[in-house]
Amino acid sequence: MRRCLLIGSVLLALTGPVTAHAAAHPYEAPPLPETLADAGGGSQLITAEAADSGATTGTVSWWSLRAGSWVKSGSAPARFGAGGLVEGTLREQGTDTTPTGLYDLPYAFGITAAPAGTRYPYRQVTGASWWCEDSAARDYNRWVEPRPPDCRAAEAEHLVGYPTQYARALVIGFNYDRPVRGRGAGIFLHVNGDGPTAGCVSVPAAAMDRILAWADPGGSPHIAIGTRWGPTALTRY
Repeated sequence: MRRCLLIGSVLLALTGPVTAHAAAHPYEAPPLPETLADAGGGSQLITAEAADSGATTGTVSWWSLRAGSWVKSGSAPARFGAGGLVEGTLREQGTDTTPTGLYDLPYAFGITAAPAGTRYPYRQVTGASWWCEDSAARDYNRWVEPRPPDCRAAEAEHLVGYPTQYARALVIGFNYDRPVRGRGAGIFLHVNGDGPTAGCVSVPAAAMDRILAWADPGGSPHIAIGTRWGPTALTRY
């Protein structure tokens, strides 16, 4: 026992005591946006993170770049597609998977009026508003009003028919600028429904309102969707 005490004393003398300063400042991981390969180049970012590609729940956080550092402005529980998550460039329509990747947020929309403080372009849903998901249609992956003849009703979403989910939403720019037919359409950040989504990301209604009040077009907001690790890890985007 005395030998152990002696060794301990020698080690303490060599390393020095643990100071209160060191104990009070343990290692802190960098903010999530700083670990991404690309945060979109703006001053605002939404991260949607799941534990792994089979998960249907996770966390959405929204971040602001202030004086060169990312600061979390809010966070909420999130839901993903019933089929989990998949690399966006490999996604296939009809799989109920949420595409991973980094995307812009073209505009907001909703059945209800825009929440107070909303600065983002906000499009009001009417009875004639549809989202065309017909891969053979000219307006594939676009809002159409009214629905054109080449966009079959069975292959389109009548937006007003989803009063809970589309009360308020943000369009996610997945497969949007140059749509690849068959890859998927109508991917949004919207209000929670009853369970997992058909490929979108959803959050509680109060969180959606907070995101819309926070989002500033001047900050070029993007959304990064991914997993904690693996080939679809957020850090890849």
